[in-house]
Amino acid sequence: MDEVEALAVDGLRWLRGAARDTGGGGLGWPVRPSDDDVDPMLYNGTAGIVPVLLEAWRHFGDDAYADTALRAARSLADAADEHPDDSLYFGLTGIALVLRAVHRELGDSAADAAADRALARVRSRFDGTRWGDLFELMGGNAGIGLGMLRCGDTESALAALEPYVRTAEPTAAGVTWEWRSGLEPRLHHLAHGTLGIAYALAAVGAATGRADLVALARAGVAEVVSRDEAGPEGFLVAHSDPPHRPDVVERHSYGWCHGPAGDAQLFRLLRDVLGEPSWAELADRCWHTVTRSGLPRRLRPGFWDNNGRCCGTAGVLALACDRIAEHGDASGNTPDDSRDFARTLVEDLASRAVRDGDGARWSNVAHRPAPGVLEAETGWAMGNAGIVRELLRYVRLSRGGDPRYAFTWPDQPAVRVAVVQATEPIRPVGGADVVS
Repeated sequence: MDEVEALAVDGLRWLRGAARDTGGGGLGWPVRPSDDDVDPMLYNGTAGIVPVLLEAWRHFGDDAYADTALRAARSLADAADEHPDDSLYFGLTGIALVLRAVHRELGDSAADAAADRALARVRSRFDGTRWGDLFELMGGNAGIGLGMLRCGDTESALAALEPYVRTAEPTAAGVTWEWRSGLEPRLHHLAHGTLGIAYALAAVGAATGRADLVALARAGVAEVVSRDEAGPEGFLVAHSDPPHRPDVVERHSYGWCHGPAGDAQLFRLLRDVLGEPSWAELADRCWHTVTRSGLPRRLRPGFWDNNGRCCGTAGVLALACDRIAEHGDASGNTPDDSRDFARTLVEDLASRAVRDGDGARWSNVAHRPAPGVLEAETGWAMGNAGIVRELLRYVRLSRGGDPRYAFTWPDQPAVRVAVVQATEPIRPVGGADVVS
């Protein structure tokens, strides 16, 4: 664990070294260090980096990480007044969620006020049906609804989700939705597909007592489950039908975005909000498929070519740690291979890290006919922030610590652990108090 923790520290050092001064005491990050401009978005920009800074502050008790998060919040506050996108992963909803977290954890009232401004802009740009071409979790209504729910605005959350009632497309097994205006392929999984929409419908419907939205979520899930190719022990559904960009996208994926590692997160949510054992069984089937797919080995170009949280190894590690936290006994033993597989994932991340005087970082292999190494990225999706965040949680969990994150992602349910009280505040392990 000391070696893994040291790797995470090196990853944080490289990440902090890639920050740019944005003026007025603010800090921001480009997607890649060679890029000219900083990016505020949650997916692969500054907003996605703040959560790992909060995680590091909590983990080490070092106020330097909190100070960096506060400076990042200043640049995000500027983006709240000018960013053109409204979505969870690419726009103002995600930025507002992170600003709220900075206020909650670090007591920054300016961040809270900026979050209010950002959310007001999101509400003002809703046309009654959607915010733009994207109509799914990452860039459309589903993600905005989840973000509004997390920010306590149930009225706006419902407004974002209700258009799915009238736009649902009936199928032989359930319903599906167009994920982008004018595109024929129907995507099935969490990031851009039916299951991501179902996640938001179930979360918002359960929180607001809207049984019709929960029922619609069930219908969306039924459509995707009907496409399973790996039952009865496993669960594997194709990326899309008809295949979307088959020249570069494999028919089956296994990560968070388009595969069973993400599908299991929806099944965990349904287990929690509906209390039906069948959903836990589906999550187990997802895990069965993931652990027998061959990952994290890169069996061929395009099969497993990413270390990151969205599409790669870190996203699978997040699910592995969820399972360890929920199924482990007092000694940390699990009834399945979750802990062993988590260790395999961490060892793979360690072996693929590039370490030098600047710290540690990860380069991904592009899925293309002639694979090549891409420049290391900074953010949550494909970069250091998403990887280091999961490494720190793995270390803490392996030492018997709190399995919760400092910032819970809206599409990853918090773990159900009896010994942890949900009302307990999260504080740094080193004993530092809130930074003002």
